[in-house]
Parts: sequence; structure tokens; C-alpha cells
Amino acid sequence: MIGIYAGSYDPPTNGHLWMFKQGIRLFDTFFIAVGENAHKKYSFTLEERVEMIEELCIDQENVKVVTIENKFLVKYAESVNADYIFRGIRNEGDYTYERGMRYVNSNMNATIQTLFMMSPRNLVEVSSSLVKGLVGADGWEDIIQEYVPPTVCQRMLKKFGE
Repeated sequence: MIGIYAGSYDPPTNGHLWMFKQGIRLFDTFFIAVGENAHKKYSFTLEERVEMIEELCIDQENVKVVTIENKFLVKYAESVNADYIFRGIRNEGDYTYERGMRYVNSNMNATIQTLFMMSPRNLVEVSSSLVKGLVGADGWEDIIQEYVPPTVCQRMLKKFGE
């Protein structure tokens, strides 16, 4: 089975890492797709985000880190023969949004299914936006360690520290 999990990962969080581990376990081939949206402002470049994910998944033979720019996820999934689009659900808002996207994707290709995974309780509030919002406040360097993997934390300290 082939699965694909997409996001902007700006930066990758412990919630994303948890999803990566689930996808690695579930799929024979697991694509982690890093998205680029021209209407979004990113803290990390596309290349930096890809590098961080590659560092996090370095020993995983079934992982392929790819980029998606200006393309529907379901169309990319189709191009790599994916069976599933893998999505994380943290709360009711995520569910409502992802349910709608599932129906839109199904309209474009009914053979690719969406698989939802509920986040564990300790990761429900973790998001890239939350992490970026912590940067700059007194003591942020210690606080973010709880929300991002160590390699990501090091990159954030280098980019935003001092």
C-alpha cells in the first residue's frame, strides 16, 4: 500500500513526527509531501523544510520526501499510484475541514481513499502556527523544545536566536 501525507511543515512539529511514525508503520511506501503555497509566508524555505523532514526520517527506507507546488494533492497522489491520503485530526475544526477536502478529493478521484488518524491527547494543541507564535518571547528557546523534535529545535535556535 502507498500512502501520502502532505503539509507545509513550517516547521515540522512533534505532532507531524507522530504522524510520520504512523505512516511509516502503516504503508509499504510512504510519501511525505511538502507543500508550497504562493499565498503563504513561510519561516523556512521549501528546501529547509524538506531537509528537516529528511533528517527526521533518515533511517526509514519506505519514506520518500517530495514537494508539491501548484497541484492538487489528490492529483499528485494519483501520479504516484497512492492508495491513501493520510490526514491528522486534532480537533473538531480539523475534522470539519478534512471531511470537506475528502469529498472534494473523491470527486476528482474516487479510488484514492482518505485515512484519518486522531492525534494523541498530548499533541492535540501542537501546530506549526503555535510554535512560530512562541518565537521571540522571553524564554522561547526552552519552551519550543516541548513541541518540536531536537533537530528542528536546533534549526529554529540558529535561525531565530540571538
